[in-house]
Amino acid sequence: MATEILMPALSPTMEEGTLAKWMVKEGDSVSSGDLLAEIETDKATMEFEAVDDGIIGKILVAAGTDDVKVNTLIAILLEEGEELGAEKPAEQPPEPASVQQEAAPQETAKAPPPKTGDRVFASPLARRLAKQKGLDLSEIRGSGPHGRIVKADVDAAEQPAAVPEQAAAPQTRQPEGPKSASSVASIFADRPFTEVSLDGMRKTIAARLTEAKQTIPHFYLRRAANLDALLTFRTELNAQLAPSGKKLSVNDFVIKACARALQSVPHANAVWAEDRILQMQRSDVAVAVAIEGGLFTPVIKDADQKSISALSEEMKDLAARARERKLAPSEYVGGTFAISNLGMFGIENFDAVINPPHGAILAVGAGVKKPTVDADGAVTVATQMSMTLSVDHRVIDGSVGAALLAEIVSGLENPLLLLA
Repeated sequence: MATEILMPALSPTMEEGTLAKWMVKEGDSVSSGDLLAEIETDKATMEFEAVDDGIIGKILVAAGTDDVKVNTLIAILLEEGEELGAEKPAEQPPEPASVQQEAAPQETAKAPPPKTGDRVFASPLARRLAKQKGLDLSEIRGSGPHGRIVKADVDAAEQPAAVPEQAAAPQTRQPEGPKSASSVASIFADRPFTEVSLDGMRKTIAARLTEAKQTIPHFYLRRAANLDALLTFRTELNAQLAPSGKKLSVNDFVIKACARALQSVPHANAVWAEDRILQMQRSDVAVAVAIEGGLFTPVIKDADQKSISALSEEMKDLAARARERKLAPSEYVGGTFAISNLGMFGIENFDAVINPPHGAILAVGAGVKKPTVDADGAVTVATQMSMTLSVDHRVIDGSVGAALLAEIVSGLENPLLLLA
């Protein structure tokens, strides 16, 4: 009996994906566990394996197709000796936009151009050509998608007859509501620009962080840590680790300090779960990693139980595979707390947005030498690192957040505590 192969959900947040590449072709025999395709999710390119044995009878979604919904029928698997029936499968994936446009009936060209108030939708090139030729776009019928005016429409239009100036009736502009994507683009129609389409990762980032700022009541706590003792301690450790090829970064100490602080202030090691708060026992710390086109937040699990050198090695591995988009969902989903460090870019301080389900995120700035007053009242120069803790007030109250940040600072200023 023929088996339907459906678009899989390869991550908890995946709703659609790009079928990047088929690794089989029609007529190929496959066994359970064989690689069928590579699929780009909102976070990574992942391999999709066969569940059953059989023969690829029909591929219904071509390689390179974007925005394929989860559970869309993408292929038919046949048993040995079975033939594909002549009937068309009941569920077909939507045709790519380019195919739909080519197959559109000619009547589209007869439709009046879409307007919002007195705005006419046209491509930037069409607007420039119409302006050069003295043509009124409102008198041109568009043949593009949904009646949009394109270059060919302007080229086909005739020069209008001159209209007496007094014939023009006064127009009253109506107040405009929120601008759509098309209307925003039309504002810049006479300016050169490059349009960048949104991939799955950018769409997910936009959706999740918009949701975060709209639904999570953020509040912010700020402190600076004196890094002089840590920098000296780090230099000594790196000298001892040199024969092994290991090298610790300041960020490795920050991860350890946060993991330790979450154990010292357990009420801060929590997440919001809609109708309850989940207080976690272990410190699972997510660390933001910038990649081309977006970012990952791989999670270091049980960070409180690992040495600084172990954290360093794991973080290097996660960051390297994140930049190649080779992380498994289990490696970037979860965590109660996150770290975003822009110090290496010279940023001294900033506010980070909480990424659900995390209860807080620490924004780490650069270490900068500044004049400070010591305990004896003397003015000295010290390396100060500014940090901002963004907190979900549904989960963590101000005093708890303050205690957490104080523990983080204590660990950074007394690095020997991080080895205990």
